[in-house]
Amino acid sequence: MIWRRDEGETAGGEHGPPARERKDRQMSDNGEVTIVGAGARLEGNVVSAGSLRIDGQVKGQINADGDVTLSPQSQVEADIRAQNVSVAGRFHGNIVVKDRAHLAKGGRIDGNITSKTLVVEEGGVFHGQSIMDAGASSGSRSSGQAGSSSTGTAPTDKKEPDQVKV
Repeated sequence: MIWRRDEGETAGGEHGPPARERKDRQMSDNGEVTIVGAGARLEGNVVSAGSLRIDGQVKGQINADGDVTLSPQSQVEADIRAQNVSVAGRFHGNIVVKDRAHLAKGGRIDGNITSKTLVVEEGGVFHGQSIMDAGASSGSRSSGQAGSSSTGTAPTDKKEPDQVKV
């Protein structure tokens, strides 16, 4: 299913579309959001020219020109490349975003995140390393060059990162 900015503008009555639809449309510059439904299970490469919202299960690779949103019921085992990522479900893999990575309350990330900005809400669980990189879209930096680590230890430590529960 694809949402466009001009669709459903009046569906929510005089106050506009419901907040969930407004948020989804605000995420992408082109206004299109591809949705992987709650009952869907995909394996392989997922490519989206716009933004992507995952309510179901995905295993493989995810590449989006826009934003990727993992809803609370999602279960994803993949590497993600996107503009921004928001995780409210269960995620295992690596994330490389050009701008912002967001871990919502109740979400869990097991893997590394490369981004300009990382936001972890109280109640989110992050187990891995955060690489704060102004050029995050390259994704070519190794964790040994990390500017920041979720464990609070120096990037040169050989110690495995501890689980961080916020």
